[in-house]
Amino acid sequence: MNGRVRFNLSAWGPREWAMTALALLVLGAVLLISTRGLAAGASGDVRGVRFGGDVQRTRVVIDLDRSARGEVIEGGDRGSVVVTLAGVGAGRGVDGSGSGLVRDWRVSASGTASRVQLGLARNARIERRFLLPPGDGVAHYRYVIDIAATGSAPVPAAERQAPRPEQRRAERPLIVIDAGHGGRDPGARGAHRNESEVTLAAALALRDELNRTGRYRVMLTRETNVYVDLYRRVRIARQADADLFISLHADAGADPATRGASVYTLSEQGASRAVREVTRSDDWHRDLHLPGRDPSVDRILLDMTQRATQNRSAQFARVLLSHLEAADHPLLRRSHRDAGLAVLLAPDVPAVLLEMGFITNPDDERSLGDTAQRRRLVRAVAEGIDRYFRGPSALQMASNGIAAGQP
Repeated sequence: MNGRVRFNLSAWGPREWAMTALALLVLGAVLLISTRGLAAGASGDVRGVRFGGDVQRTRVVIDLDRSARGEVIEGGDRGSVVVTLAGVGAGRGVDGSGSGLVRDWRVSASGTASRVQLGLARNARIERRFLLPPGDGVAHYRYVIDIAATGSAPVPAAERQAPRPEQRRAERPLIVIDAGHGGRDPGARGAHRNESEVTLAAALALRDELNRTGRYRVMLTRETNVYVDLYRRVRIARQADADLFISLHADAGADPATRGASVYTLSEQGASRAVREVTRSDDWHRDLHLPGRDPSVDRILLDMTQRATQNRSAQFARVLLSHLEAADHPLLRRSHRDAGLAVLLAPDVPAVLLEMGFITNPDDERSLGDTAQRRRLVRAVAEGIDRYFRGPSALQMASNGIAAGQP
């Protein structure tokens, strides 16, 4: 014996030959399937790249066949954004022209990962990035990169000449003031008055204060003691293309010692509800002035619009609370809150709900019912509005913080 195994093929019968043939067929099928799987992984993991947004904020959506782990190589400070996606192949690579802040893009292989390079049209930075699993009617993974413009780099001449839908109007900002409750809905009850009474008085006083400045156009959702449906209040603001929506309320609690103002903005759960409400209509994209050519692109733009709106609302809430505090108006310890309140659901109008104080607290109720104290309160609110509109543009405000969302 020399250590080799010898096979005596001449001794094989029909059964042995049949079993061998079957084994070879199975092996060939396995090899074919494996080869096809590798080819699909090499050329089909990155399905494509999509864009949404504008020259201030751009969302990049990379459609993937499978999950991936992203790592930032360049964050925009060198004129490009480079991200590697471990777990997906790039095949022979693909490239194309971009949109918004992205001038061009390329996906290439980087070892076993994919390298995504975004050439920037102007100075920008990554705001956030996240992986979305299949869901919401989409059967594949999506890796999302949100990019925001930074600094004051000049916009190319072609972009300056073309009208952009995100530019603010030249006319005075429109403020919609919502007096909470009313009519058959009196709201909370204090010792001497109803909530609907003090909210209407404050709304009228705030209207007069803003009109005196001559800097704003003002609209009220109600001017008398009538009931207005909650969703109707939101529609009033949206149909008027309002720049800011303020809903005035008076809080209530079981402990009469509790007092102080607070401001509510839309919660993440409320944001999801707002999308459902808006997209119920077949022509929701027209309502939001979206292109309507590609539903997936419209959803990206809706998400970006809503996120920008949420951040503007949060910005105004912080400014408003700072002015109330400066005016020595009592505040709750946790004065900035979030909730899915119906009056905050507009995806394209920055909105806050101001609880001016507790009507169940004797001192707050007395203050809310006193003309001089009420004038002091609305003057602080008006000064907060002034500060909000004197500050950076709404798009720059939105870049201060970005919440997670879905394309």
